[in-house]
Amino acid sequence: MPSSFPGSPHLLKGGIVAYQFPELLPTIIVFQYNPDEVTRSLQMRGASGGGRGDANRVNGPPEETLSFTVEIDAADQLEHPAQNALAVANGLHPIIAALEGLTYPPYPLVIANQALAFAGSAFILGEQSPLALLVWGPRRVLPVQVQSLSIREEAFDQKLNPIRAKVEISLKVLTYRDLSITNPGYWVYMASFTQKEVMAALNTFEDATEIRSLLPI
Repeated sequence: MPSSFPGSPHLLKGGIVAYQFPELLPTIIVFQYNPDEVTRSLQMRGASGGGRGDANRVNGPPEETLSFTVEIDAADQLEHPAQNALAVANGLHPIIAALEGLTYPPYPLVIANQALAFAGSAFILGEQSPLALLVWGPRRVLPVQVQSLSIREEAFDQKLNPIRAKVEISLKVLTYRDLSITNPGYWVYMASFTQKEVMAALNTFEDATEIRSLLPI
């Protein structure tokens, strides 16, 4: 939670920004409280069928997943109902629906396909989930695909609107192997890739002189 101490530094909040093209106005989900921890898993994609000398060959970038838990609570808004009519009327339904929307195709496209199906058309439009960007500080903005959401609603108001919840989120990072070069997410990933190279070049946390002296090559 933000500190009331006037000298406390400004805390950046993480979030997810979702684009449902061709719409250019994104859905922005700001984390009320930043997760206490983020679990990242990287699995190398080895090149299959290689012979001697190909032990270090890889088939593109590693498969990366991120998992974390987001806590949301309407208590602060409900303390001041006159200024927070939306929260009073709906509880946490809007932000929960926005998170769930990351896994759904666009509603207008679903309705259009249903109309085509009822009309007997053999042509159905492709349904795709939004392009989601995880924003976790200035050095980590990644195109992601939601693999799973687990929503635990822990408290409700008198109208059974959820007012406190925990959402466990698992995300797969989309790389240049997953995205077309015409997809904006492709360039977001390449910018993150470049940032990773810059950070690796700044790796001077410890003096490596002693280890260098032991290297045979």
